[in-house]
Amino acid sequence: MRKMLAAVSRVLSVVAQKPASRVLVASRHFANDATFEIKKCDLHRLEEGPPVTTVLTREDGLKYYRMMQTVRRMELKADQLYKQKIIRGFCHLMLLPMQEACCVGLEAGINPTDHLITAYRAHGFTFTRGLSVREILAELTGRRGGCAKGKGGSMHMYAKNFYGGNGIVGAQVPLGAGIALACKYNGKDEVCLTLYGDGAANQGQIFEAYNMAALWKLPCIFICENNRYGMGTSVERAAASTDYYKRGDFIPGLRVDGMDILCVREATKFAAAYCRSGKGPILMELQTYRYHGHSMSDPGVSYRTREEIQEVRSKSDPIMLLKDRMVNSNLASVEELKEIDVEVRKEIEDAAQFATADPEPPLEELGYHIYCNDPPFEVRGANQWIKFKSIS
Repeated sequence: MRKMLAAVSRVLSVVAQKPASRVLVASRHFANDATFEIKKCDLHRLEEGPPVTTVLTREDGLKYYRMMQTVRRMELKADQLYKQKIIRGFCHLMLLPMQEACCVGLEAGINPTDHLITAYRAHGFTFTRGLSVREILAELTGRRGGCAKGKGGSMHMYAKNFYGGNGIVGAQVPLGAGIALACKYNGKDEVCLTLYGDGAANQGQIFEAYNMAALWKLPCIFICENNRYGMGTSVERAAASTDYYKRGDFIPGLRVDGMDILCVREATKFAAAYCRSGKGPILMELQTYRYHGHSMSDPGVSYRTREEIQEVRSKSDPIMLLKDRMVNSNLASVEELKEIDVEVRKEIEDAAQFATADPEPPLEELGYHIYCNDPPFEVRGANQWIKFKSIS
C-alpha cells in the first residue's frame, strides 16, 4: 500500500511541475482535419477556378499559424529596431500591411524547388523561403551574420530559389519571366512566382513581360498584391481599371481573397498546376490591405480615414481568421496557440539580441562577393587611390 501511494505521489508531483495549459492541451483530443468553405475567386478567361472548399489538417494549421505569427512578430521587432535607429535606410514591413496570409499561403501552394521573386517588401518571403529570423534581422541591422553578409539590407535579401528583394519598382517582373524561361529551357517541372504591387501594375515593362511570357508559354505566375494604396495614392486614383487580374488581357487571371491563407493556398495550387501543364502564364490578384504606411516614414493616415483602417482590421486580420477557424473546428485550443505565441516571441527576442550583438562587416570586405567563382581582383573605391580586393 505504501509503495502504491508513493508511486501516485510521484506522478502527481510530475504533473504539478508542468504548466496547467500544457497538461490541458496534452489531455485533449483534437480533430485531425476539418473542411472549410472559402471565397470563390473571380475568373478571367478561365472556365473553372480553384475549389470553394478545402481541407485543413491540424498539422498544417499549426504550421501556418506559427509562420504567420513569426512574420508578424519579426516585423514588429524590425519596426522597434528602426525607431531605435539600429536599422537604417529604407525599411518596408509586411506587418504594417499585415499581408502574412500572402507570403505563407503562396509558399503552402508551391514546392521548395519552385522559384519566387518580389519587390522591396520582402522580409516575410525571405522567411517562408527558408531563412531564419536571425539571418533576416541581422541583415536589417547590417551585421556579418545577415543573409547577405550585412550588405544588402531590407530590400536585398536572397535565399535558395528566392531572388529578392528588388528596389526598382516593377523591375523584378521581367526578371521573373526570365527565371520562368530558364525553367522551361532546362526542362524542369518548376514555376516562378513573380510578385509586384498595385502601384507597380501600371509599369510598361510589366506588360512587355506579359507579352513575352504568353508568346513563349512560360511557367510564370504573375501575382499582383493589391493592398489598395500605391504609396499615398488609392488604386481608384491611379488606375483606369482596377481589375488587375484582367490586366494580362490574353493571359488568364483570377482574383483571390488575400486575407485568407486557405484561399491563397488553393489559388496558388491551381495556378501552379495550370503552368505546369504547359498552358503558359497565369495572373493572380491578391486582394489585401495596407493597415499602416507605405514605409516607416509614412504614417498612413493622411490619405484615408482611421475608421476605414479600423473596420478592415476588425474584420479581416489573417491571423485571427485562421485562429478562429482552428479553435471553432477543434483543430487547436486557445491555450495551445498562446503557447506558440510565447515560443515565437522568445525566438524573435533571441534573434534581435544576435542582430544587435553580431559585428558589422569590416571595411576591407566591402568589395567581396561581387562575382561568383571568379579569381580575386581589385575594385576602385570612392577615389582612384582607394582600392578594395574582391573575393568571390
